[in-house]
Formats: sequence, C-alpha cells, structure tokens
Amino acid sequence: MELLTQQILNGLVLGSVYSLVAIGYTMVYGILQLINFAHGEVLMMGAMVALTLVTILQIYFPTLNPIFILLLATAFAAIICAMLAASIEKIAYRPLRKAPRLSPLITAIGISIILQTLAMIIWGPNPRVFPDLLPTNSITFYGAVVVPKQILIISVSLVSMTILLIVVNKTKLGRAMRAVSENPNAAALMGISINKIISITFIIGAILAAIAGVLVSLNYNFVHFTMGFILGLKAFTAAVLGGIGNLAGAVLGGLLLGIIESLGAGYIGDITNGFLGSHYQDIFSFGILILVLLFRPSGILGEKVADRV
Repeated sequence: MELLTQQILNGLVLGSVYSLVAIGYTMVYGILQLINFAHGEVLMMGAMVALTLVTILQIYFPTLNPIFILLLATAFAAIICAMLAASIEKIAYRPLRKAPRLSPLITAIGISIILQTLAMIIWGPNPRVFPDLLPTNSITFYGAVVVPKQILIISVSLVSMTILLIVVNKTKLGRAMRAVSENPNAAALMGISINKIISITFIIGAILAAIAGVLVSLNYNFVHFTMGFILGLKAFTAAVLGGIGNLAGAVLGGLLLGIIESLGAGYIGDITNGFLGSHYQDIFSFGILILVLLFRPSGILGEKVADRV
C-alpha cells in the first residue's frame, strides 16, 4: 500500500508538469492546427533563464529569502519565454499559415534545434545544478514520503491550469480564442484580430512552459540544454492521450500519463528486477501514444471533427 501511494504521488507530480506543457501544445493546435515541436525548448529556455537569475541573486543578494528568489526567477523566466514565443510565432510560423501543413512542422523542428544549440552555446553542454530553494524536510502521508517541492509543483500546476480554464471559458479573451479556433474567417469578420489572438495563445503557452521548466528543474535539481526534448514529446503524448485541442483533455492526459509512467516504473520494474524500471519508463509513454493513435486517435476527450477550411 505504501508503494502504491508513493507511486501515485510521484505520478501526480510528474503528470502536473506534463499537463502544463501539454496545454501549450493543445492551445496552439486548437487554433492553428499546428504541432509546435519547439514548445519543449521554450520550457528549457525558461529553466535556463531562471537558473541564471537564481545564481545572480544568490551571489549578489545572499540574504534574500529563497522563496522570494524562486518567485522572481519564475516571473523573469515567464517574461523571457513569452517574448521568445511571440517572436517565434511572428517570424517563423506566421508567414507559413497558408503553406502546406508539412512546412510549419519542419520549421518547428528547425526552431527546436536552433534553441537547443543556442542554449548549449550560452550555458554550455554539461548539466548544471539547480539549487534547492525550498525546505527539504519531509512528511509522511499514508505511507508516502512528501517533500515541500512536490506539494508546490502540484499546487502551482493546479492553480495555473484552473486559472487558464476560467480565462478560456469565462472571459472575452477566451471567447475570442474559441471563435478563432472554430472559424478564423468568421472571427475576423466579427472584428477579432486573428494575429493578436494567435500571439496571445503562444504567449500563454510559453508562460505555462516557463513555470513547468522551473518546477521540473526544482524537482530534479538540474538543467540541461536537451531537457525539453523528451519532456516535450511526453507532453505531446499527454495532449494526444487526452484529446489534442481539448484543454481539459490535456490536463487529464498529463495526469494519467504521469501516473501510468510512475506505476509502470515502480511495479513492472520491480517484477522484472529493474529491467523496465525508471530508466525505461519512456517505453510506457510512447507505447501509450502508439496504442492511442491505433485505437482512439481523437483521444479520451477528443471528438471526431471534419477538417477546418
């Protein structure tokens, strides 16, 4: 029972990060029908920027409260990532809106490689340590060991996702985003600025990616210029699992994927004497992706719809 509780907790922590990143994929796809494969690298850039600011603040302002440092670093990373995403959308994706779907997909992969290379040049090729900015004391909850940073990750992710769902479903901006997603031509005739809404969508996704980048760096205590690649692919898997284009589906898919990965690494790894343990947990993620694409391509909460014209 203790192992089950621990693995579910670990899965919720991991799934919360997947959900934050998956929302960025599903928002962009819902409006542009584009898989933004550079989204994971935006997360990585947020983590790198946050680490840089944390290092500077700890050197020059050693008396600052670590939690305040974490807040400042997250806010700064979110701003930089928002600017980066808006620039990518304007320079790389906007000119290709009328192009065949393969063109923006290849461009997204190219942007991903460019961002990885840029990060390697700026921060170096070796992993860097992200310091513990929260207390490390643990508590026991139904046999599971819980540390403050795990509570923070789950709480921040849930709050961020709840705020976004409220914005999309209850505000004027959200109505405009849904209108552009449903029919961009009709939305333009109603006076909605398509370019503005698409830019805002990229910015919101980038802010969530920056938050996720800081959280995952805080959880594992390291950053690396390739960290966004696999994480981005898994978040894409979560978006497909839940139903890409559906925000609630992205959240559900992320949480389910995190729990499945954690349970698989814990239980199946134990049965196979570690052969399919944590080092092979990617098998579960991409195995699920294949099964979903084979048997339910629309995802758990997705709906079969006609291609938009």
